Amino acid sequence: MRKTISLLLSVILGASAPQQSHAEQRVAVGASFSHIFEQGANGQWQGLGVDVLRTLAARAGDTILFQLYPWPRAQAMVERAQADILIGPYKSPERMARFSFLDHGFYRDRMVFYARRDAELPWRGELAALKSRRIATVRGWHYGAQFDLVRPQLDVSEVPQLENGLQMLAMGRVDLLATNERNSTGLIDGLHLAESLTALCPDIAQLDGYLAFPRDPKFSAVRDRYNALFNEMVRSGELARLGARNGVLVPLGESAARAPAACGDKHRTGP
Repeated sequence: MRKTISLLLSVILGASAPQQSHAEQRVAVGASFSHIFEQGANGQWQGLGVDVLRTLAARAGDTILFQLYPWPRAQAMVERAQADILIGPYKSPERMARFSFLDHGFYRDRMVFYARRDAELPWRGELAALKSRRIATVRGWHYGAQFDLVRPQLDVSEVPQLENGLQMLAMGRVDLLATNERNSTGLIDGLHLAESLTALCPDIAQLDGYLAFPRDPKFSAVRDRYNALFNEMVRSGELARLGARNGVLVPLGESAARAPAACGDKHRTGP
């Protein structure tokens, strides 16, 4: 009789106890960003963003499903809460109204102009001096606050993909291409344009790339959980180690922000 009563009490208490949270599948989307988010020929996902998200998901008790899309579509999916995480966006006032960013970026990019080696261009860091030049930008990319401020005064054409912009520049259809050095270096080599195109100094800007969640309130808890886990990765030096393994420069606090790489240094995958 006592055993029966004990068994009933165990069943009742078990039914009323809080249920342990089960694993969630998080959908992470982005465009193909060199050394950040890529899918190899064998179908395997690779890059710093992949390594960081797999680590965060494992510690949060989640699984990650990666999906590759054109950059504007990937942004729209997260904005509409059709995906959980956007991989790699730079911050801007417009994007901060659309997404909920983690506190810290996980990589740092040099935004630069590329030009033909045989061209003589008056670039000394003053965007206003380029009013008479034809400039290509990549659709959906952000180039920093200063570029946004001067952009209405410039002759800017948007291209759907970075490759299109590089080919337009090589053919002389534009004078300058605004891009980041990390994404551009390997692509220029692959297109055999290294002898005809060069990056100009100084940089347009240096921008950090983030992980971002939808602003929908139902994502607040998971954003906060991943934010806390990521902050610990930064504090422990784990992010720096992952960055070194992937050949990507990572932001390491205010000292890093005030000490950019020298202009003209050839970091294949970072600023």
